[in-house]
Amino acid sequence: MKHRIVVLGAGYAGAMAAGRLAKRLHADDTEITVVNADTDFVERVRMHQLATGQDLKRRPLSQVYAGTAVKPRLARVTAVDVDRRTVALADDDGTDEIAYDTLVYALGSVTADHGVPGVAEHAYDIAGRASALRLRDRLAHLAAGGTVLVVGGGLTGLEAVTEIAEARPDLDVALAARGGLGDWLNGRARQHLRGVCDRLGITVHEHTDIARVEAAGAVTRDGREIPAQVTVWTTGFAVHPIAAATTLAVAETGQIVVDETMRSVTHPEVYAVGDAAIAAGPGGKPLRMSCASGIPMAWQAADAIAARLTGRAKFPKAPLRYFNQCISLGRRDGIIQYVTADDRARPAQLTGKLAARYKEFVCAGAAWSIAHPVLYPVRRHRVVPTRTEIRSAAS
Repeated sequence: MKHRIVVLGAGYAGAMAAGRLAKRLHADDTEITVVNADTDFVERVRMHQLATGQDLKRRPLSQVYAGTAVKPRLARVTAVDVDRRTVALADDDGTDEIAYDTLVYALGSVTADHGVPGVAEHAYDIAGRASALRLRDRLAHLAAGGTVLVVGGGLTGLEAVTEIAEARPDLDVALAARGGLGDWLNGRARQHLRGVCDRLGITVHEHTDIARVEAAGAVTRDGREIPAQVTVWTTGFAVHPIAAATTLAVAETGQIVVDETMRSVTHPEVYAVGDAAIAAGPGGKPLRMSCASGIPMAWQAADAIAARLTGRAKFPKAPLRYFNQCISLGRRDGIIQYVTADDRARPAQLTGKLAARYKEFVCAGAAWSIAHPVLYPVRRHRVVPTRTEIRSAAS
């Protein structure tokens, strides 16, 4: 029997893990299934572009994995039974259940509302293609002079607010940040960010905590009202609750606790990558939810799985560290903040058009590598049966 590997989710981490496994393992010995709710690989880091009317290149998973051992399965994951090693699915034809020998859990994350009233009812987000298209439609119908408020001063919020302001200079665009504007950046990068916001006419509300969202805008903790016909919520991410409903060890965040190989600390046949896992980076600091973390985590998990299945004691160690933070500020500007291994700002930075090109190169490179999973010549190793599998086959 072939060793059944099931990958849940085809975002950056899941799609990369599946392709790398197909590159490392012989197709005669393995059956790799990728379960995803979307037919395409979606470039999540470009959702602010999609929301402002830009059309993105589609990458159907059927084309991405054509000619490989990976078989895409269009379905939603509704439950995981790690004791029976099964996954419950739902699609247009009803429900189903598939079994696995090795599971790669990469279901990612959704926008976190942090319990703030009115977010679900009145706010938009750009955590996925469907929600970005919903915002795109709303912005398209917003007349000149309309008001937009982006809540959240992190990377997603900065990219969203500058993209909207650049694409629609006829709108009154504002940003509400809990801290100072770009306060994690170094001084020169913060100065550049403030200059971009001024140039694009963005009103910045610093040190502003939003207490609730209403149809006509948002209300702060101190009772101020910020009017907005469209409120975009970008205050961070929360993982899907499926893992927490299993017997897997999870953190308070609901993320699966893994070791240095991305293997569950309680269920050795389960690996978790991307936003769904909590893994230690340099100095023991947990890796943040990001594409920059998810792709190296996928490399590490795939290489560890391949080594275990093929009987090899050693495998490559992925660089689970940070080098820079890439921030697009519209299509013609950006910031590349160079950081330490544990993600603290260094004195060096790159800004302006060159930074925008750098960010575009990074995004395009990540998508290209996923769309060409087995392009480079590789040696696929044969799976070595375990003693249990040999005894089972003999009986």
